Amino acid sequence: MPPKRSIADHRSFDDTALLKDEIAPEDAVHLAMSAGDIVLVIDEAGTIVDGSADLTGFPDLPQWIGEKWQDTTTSESWPKIEALLAVKKTNGEAPAARQVNHKGSSGDIPVSYRLLRLSGGALRLALGRDMRDAAALQLRLLQAQQSLERDYLRLRQLETRYRLLFEMSGEPVLILDSENRRIVEANPAAHTLLLAKPGSLIGSKFLAWFDRTAREPLIGLLGAALTSTSVSPINANLAVKGTKLELNATGFRQIGKLFVLIRFNRHARVENAPETAVMDTLEAMPDAFVLTDANWHIVAANTAFAELTGVASINQIRGQPLGQFVGRPGIDLDLISSQLQKQGYARNVNSVIGANDAGQGEPIELSAVQTGKESPHIGLVIRPIARRLGDLPPMPQEMPRSVEQLTELVGRMSLKDIVRESTDLIERLCIEAALKYTSDNRASAAEILGLSRQSLYSKLHRYGLGNLPADAE
Repeated sequence: MPPKRSIADHRSFDDTALLKDEIAPEDAVHLAMSAGDIVLVIDEAGTIVDGSADLTGFPDLPQWIGEKWQDTTTSESWPKIEALLAVKKTNGEAPAARQVNHKGSSGDIPVSYRLLRLSGGALRLALGRDMRDAAALQLRLLQAQQSLERDYLRLRQLETRYRLLFEMSGEPVLILDSENRRIVEANPAAHTLLLAKPGSLIGSKFLAWFDRTAREPLIGLLGAALTSTSVSPINANLAVKGTKLELNATGFRQIGKLFVLIRFNRHARVENAPETAVMDTLEAMPDAFVLTDANWHIVAANTAFAELTGVASINQIRGQPLGQFVGRPGIDLDLISSQLQKQGYARNVNSVIGANDAGQGEPIELSAVQTGKESPHIGLVIRPIARRLGDLPPMPQEMPRSVEQLTELVGRMSLKDIVRESTDLIERLCIEAALKYTSDNRASAAEILGLSRQSLYSKLHRYGLGNLPADAE
């Protein structure tokens, strides 16, 4: 809020009579004309009785004389004119200024007025300051602000597009700070390639991810990228597993700092002909193949798995839990994990793919194997069996008793005996379903049913389901 301009705060003249005697009427007129860009003499009725201004800036002033002051202004200025005219006494303080808009032949004229009541009380002086220059300056400021906002929005959109392309790119990319060689940006493909947890690359030392023997060549590559526009790629082994990668480096400057863009050639890793042939074979095989880490997060997969899950590219699902696509929650992968821990492999396990709230998914059969001890990985071969099951003739199922047969016992047996018969029926059906689900693997079936092996063997003997092993007798 601007400070109040009070006459009482000013030092008074020592001899006011001197000024009174020396100021002639002509001097008073000149003083009034100099007090503002436009000066109007207003009577008690609010009528302009006289005025002074530069007619080049206020060409309509002669027509305003004799009219009501508010009639010379736009309608939104009328309350301000009324407020100015309503001031009776200023108490030694300069009255508050009000900005009004005069109606001119060439457009509206903004003027900031202060109203001073003369000592006689019949007339008042409206001292006005032309605000057109200030309004033009405000307009330029507003236009500059709008231009900055448009530029800021355009930069935000560009940044969003850059971030989307960076994150969705299948090419592994890193951005390094040239001063400390730390990673400042890394896309998901780079995290997958370097076997790093999502987000763990940011802020880490770039050289720490590579074998010690490769660090000197890497330092030379980074230095060359900052001084040359054409740098030959180099090969370097990762610190984990010794995987060989091909790296390309490009230097660039941003906000006064130097950075290095690192791009990896994923096809240059593991330059070994037999292993390359294996990877080509897995990619071309008709059955789906997927490789996960020990936590069942997808590391790699072939095209058949992408087609089976309905994704456009493996890069879209790399790093995601396999359980989002394969198996029923809390059942299938837990069963496979149990078999892998006991045997190191799981064979011909029936499961589903694409199960969600909208459907039960497509039946599949999968086999899995776990390799490695320090950083174990799990490989799975998956094949759909819906068509194969549909081609098989329906198998007759002989139940010991049907629901209708059980209800016919009412009146001939007690409720206790009927309940026991119903329990036996349900128990046998569940055991048969568990054996079918686990491909007749009785250890896994016992685990699914929450039974011990001995208890399951006892129930198999009771219901005559299959031959028992010799040690279970």
